[in-house]
Amino acid sequence: MKWTDTYEIVDSLIDKYPTQDPKTLLFTDLMNMVTSLEDFEDDSDRCGERILEAIQALWIEEID
Repeated sequence: MKWTDTYEIVDSLIDKYPTQDPKTLLFTDLMNMVTSLEDFEDDSDRCGERILEAIQALWIEEID
């Protein structure tokens, strides 16, 4: 997975952290959660605020 694989990232986050409320996450915590995913293979330097916002927004949408 790479940073641009937003849907795959969110699916993996939901599976790994089923009780986590994405609305309460700091972007630094979200970035650490994504980079710790087993299939994630991208450089953390490629991550920016827009990518994290997109991941967080999709995660919120998926659990609502």
